[in-house]
Amino acid sequence: MTDTTAGGTARAPEFRIASGLLESFREDLITDAFAYRPLPPAGTDGRPARWMPKSLRPKAAFLPHAAVGGLALLTLLVSSADNADVSPGLGLLMGLMAAAPVLMTLVRPVGAFWMVLGVALPLAVVQNTGMNWPWAPGTFVAHMAVVTVVAMRSRPRVAWWLWLITVLAGTVLPVLIGRSVELGPMAFLSGVVLLLVTVRNTRRQAQQEVTAQQEVTAVERDKRTLLEERTTIARELHDVVAHHMSVVAIQAEAAPYRVKNPPPELEAAFVTIRENAVSALTELRRVLGVVRSADYEAPDAPQPTLASLDGLLSNVREAGLSVEKTVTGAVRELPQGVELSAYRIIQEALSNTLRHAPGSTASVEVSYVLGGLGIRVVNGAPTGDARPSPGAGHGITGMRERVAMLEGEMTAGETGSGGYEVAVFIPVRGRTEPVAEPGTGAGAA
Repeated sequence: MTDTTAGGTARAPEFRIASGLLESFREDLITDAFAYRPLPPAGTDGRPARWMPKSLRPKAAFLPHAAVGGLALLTLLVSSADNADVSPGLGLLMGLMAAAPVLMTLVRPVGAFWMVLGVALPLAVVQNTGMNWPWAPGTFVAHMAVVTVVAMRSRPRVAWWLWLITVLAGTVLPVLIGRSVELGPMAFLSGVVLLLVTVRNTRRQAQQEVTAQQEVTAVERDKRTLLEERTTIARELHDVVAHHMSVVAIQAEAAPYRVKNPPPELEAAFVTIRENAVSALTELRRVLGVVRSADYEAPDAPQPTLASLDGLLSNVREAGLSVEKTVTGAVRELPQGVELSAYRIIQEALSNTLRHAPGSTASVEVSYVLGGLGIRVVNGAPTGDARPSPGAGHGITGMRERVAMLEGEMTAGETGSGGYEVAVFIPVRGRTEPVAEPGTGAGAA
C-alpha cells in the first residue's frame, strides 16, 4: 500500500520509513547540535545527598558536574600515560584534545559527540594504536564518557543514533584510509553502556509520567468532590427553599378568602405575592436542573436539623463510638439551611472519627451565640488494635464547602494529644426566637 502526495506521486512505505528516520536523525543530532544546554543542578533530596554530611548537602546539586570533571581528568591521565613516547608538550596537548569533549558535555552535549569523533582521527594518526585504530586508550575513554553523558541528557532514541554512528565511524574510516581495525571492544562496550542508559532514561520518563498523571488525577478528584458536594448542597437547599416558597404561594392564594370583603388593593397585593413566589419557585427548579442528575429523586422525608442530633448520636454510639454532647446558649430555631449544614458537618466529623480514630472518644459542642452558631467536634487519639481506614480528605473538603457557602469560618487539624478537632462558626443574620428543646442544655449528653 502506498501514499499519494498532493502532486499525485505515490510514496512507498519504505520511503516513508526512511524519511522518518532521516528526520529524527536531523532533529536529534543535526539541528542546533552546538546549542548551549548547560547541565542543570541535581536534586538535593536523593540518596547520594543523604549519604553526605549535612554541611555538604547543599553542594550535592553539583555532583553530576563533579562526575563529568572526574571523567575528563581520567581521560587526561590515560591519554598522557599512553603518550609517554612523545614529547611532554605534545603529550599534554593530545591529552587535552581527548579530555575537551568530555568537559564540553556540560554545556553542549550533542556538539561534544561530534567533537570527540573529530579528534579521534588526528589523534589516531599521531599515535600508534595498533589493531584498535582509530581509538587510542585516551580517545577510547573519552568516547565512552561522551556517549554516556550525551545519552543520559537526551531522549532514549538518541542512544541508538550514538551507537550506530560510533559503529559506522569505526568501520568506514579505517576502510577509507586502508588500516585494519578491531571494532568489537568499542561496539560491545558502547552498546552495553547505551542500553543501560536507555533503560534508565525510559524508567525515569515513565516515573515522571506516572507522577504527573497522579497529580492530574488528584486535582480532578478534588474538583469532582467539590462539584458533587456543591450539587448535594444545591439539592438540599432546593428542598428547603422550595418548601417555604410553596407555603408562601399557597398562603397568598388563600389569604383573600379569610378576610371578609377585602379591598381590591389587598387582593392585588396577594396576587402579586403569589405570582412572584410561583415565578421564583419555577426559576429555582430550572436552575437546579443544571446540577441535578436525571435519576435524582427528592427525598420524601424532611431534611434533618439540630433537633435530630440526638438520633445521630445514638446511631454513632451503637457503632462503637463514645460521644458526649454539650449545648450552650439559648436554643433557638435557625434558618433551615444553617440547621441542615450544621447537622451534616457534625455527621461528617463523627464519621471521620469512626474511620480514622477507632477506639477513641468524641465530644460535640453546639453553641448558640449572638450572631451565629458555633460547632466544635473533638476526638481523641485512636486506641486498641483496630487500624484507621485511609481517606482522601473529601469529608473535610465537603465541610469547608458548606461553611464557605454560609460565609462562615472553619478550622480543622490535629490536637496536641494526637486527636483531631473541627471548629466551625456559622453567622446567622436576623432575629430568631428561642424555642424550648427538651433534653438539651449545658452538659446534656
